[in-house]
Amino acid sequence: TPAVPPVFSGRRDLFSPRECERTAFSFYCAVREQLPVWLLEEMRSMEVFCWDNGSPRAFQPSEALLYAIVHDHQDYARYLLNRYSVGALRAPACSFCCCPGSGAPHLSVVVRYNRVTILGMVMEALKDCGGPVKRREYLDGRGGCLHAADAGKTAVQLAVELSHPECLLQLLIHGARPDGLEVALQRLVSCIVSERQQAQRCLDFLLLFLAKPPLLPCLRDEPQRWQGLLGNRVFSWLCGLAPSPLLLQALRCLAQSGSDRITSLPDFLQPHS
Repeated sequence: TPAVPPVFSGRRDLFSPRECERTAFSFYCAVREQLPVWLLEEMRSMEVFCWDNGSPRAFQPSEALLYAIVHDHQDYARYLLNRYSVGALRAPACSFCCCPGSGAPHLSVVVRYNRVTILGMVMEALKDCGGPVKRREYLDGRGGCLHAADAGKTAVQLAVELSHPECLLQLLIHGARPDGLEVALQRLVSCIVSERQQAQRCLDFLLLFLAKPPLLPCLRDEPQRWQGLLGNRVFSWLCGLAPSPLLLQALRCLAQSGSDRITSLPDFLQPHS
């Protein structure tokens, strides 16, 4: 195991940008090595600094949480979310992100790294965000650096694009908007064979939460292709020609009462388009 670089402990007014870079890297390595929570918090609040508007400052909880997500340090993520609640989900300071005014990137990072357990912690913390409207605004936000690959995408869209069905189901159950149907369909036909099952599950979960599917040109342009892939009933429903299948309606009611209700079903009752 690589050693964590030592952190210089001294007066903040003696720190330079170079010294801040070194201590920040020490903190990054400490989280990566899954050091104990108490030690990480001591480092964050007393010894580790980043350079902000001409002076050093301690890492914010929201910045530390990003490191915990990237390295799947679940104990540290749990501590930060329990201790600071939605405060740990605020957008990082401008010095931490090169795009001033960018939104909070935590949901995008959780989905990209497929941190299902930490996503559950985030969903629990969002209960304190000020009501269902605020929670939906956060879930449907397009946070993160404007130059990043995930820019302009919601967490749901990213989960569909990356074929991360467990993340997608948690987001949808907690009220995220079920957009991304066209991406899910294209993903199903373009992905490699080893990813097809996950892509299929993403499509199925989206269908469970779509009260009224949007009319998609791809279905109209290639009806035989999509009818063969989706089946007559689902295809007709997506084209607005028939109500949603009864099994889909039943599974939708079940899914909205908790993700475990769907994942614990026997295979023959799992949603398959």
